Amino acid sequence: MSDSAESITDPGPSRDTTQHVADAVLYGIRSGQMVPGQRLVEADLTRMLGVSRGSLREGLKQLSADGIVALTRYRGAFISALDRKDVTDLLQVLELLCSLAARLAAENCRSDELKGHLTTLAFELGSNASGSGGRADYLTKRHQFYDRLIQMGGNHELGRVIPLARADLFRAQFDRVQSREQRRKHANGYFKIAEGVGANDPGKAERAVRKHFAATRATLATLPDHAFAASLG
Repeated sequence: MSDSAESITDPGPSRDTTQHVADAVLYGIRSGQMVPGQRLVEADLTRMLGVSRGSLREGLKQLSADGIVALTRYRGAFISALDRKDVTDLLQVLELLCSLAARLAAENCRSDELKGHLTTLAFELGSNASGSGGRADYLTKRHQFYDRLIQMGGNHELGRVIPLARADLFRAQFDRVQSREQRRKHANGYFKIAEGVGANDPGKAERAVRKHFAATRATLATLPDHAFAASLG
C-alpha cells in the first residue's frame, strides 16, 4: 500500500465508523490507490482511518457482502479481483437493470432540468475519458449518472439492487489495460443513453444501453488474460 494511500480518507462524512471504512476503501479503489488483488493490512488501515480493529473488521465484512473485499481465514483481506466468469455474470445483471432504469427514465421523466443534468454528466464522462480528469472523478460521475437515471425513472428500488460498487471494482481492474480510445468509446455510450432519455423514447434509451454493454463485451474480448483474476493473486 503506497504512502499516498493516506488520502483515502477523502470520501467525506459517513453515517458511522463502519460505513466510514467502507467508503474509504471504495474511494481507494476508485482513485487507484487500492487495486484488485491487493492485500489489506489491518494495522495500516486502522492507523490511516483512525478506527478500531473491530470497526475495521465490520466495515470489511460489509464490503465482503457486496463482493468488494474477499476475506480469507489464513491470508486476511484482499480487494476482490474478477475473472472472466465474474465479469460475464456482472455484465449480464447490470445490462438488465440498467436497461430497465433507462426505459423508466425515458417513460416517466418530463423535467428538462433533470434531462439537462443527465446530459451534462454524460459530457463530463466523455471529457474525463479523453484525459481531462482522474479515475476517481470518472467513477464518481458514473455513479451520479446512474443515480440520476434511477431518480428520473421513479423506481428507487433499482438503487438498492444495481451493483454499482462492484461495477466500480470491474472498471478499476480493467481501466489499467484499456487504451484511451477504448475508454473514449465507452464513455460515448452515456451520450446515447442520455439522448434516448431526453427524447422520452424508451426504446431508444434501452437500445442505447444494450449497445453500450455490447461494446463493453467486445472490448473485454480483446483484453489479455493477465487482466483477469487468475493472474492477480
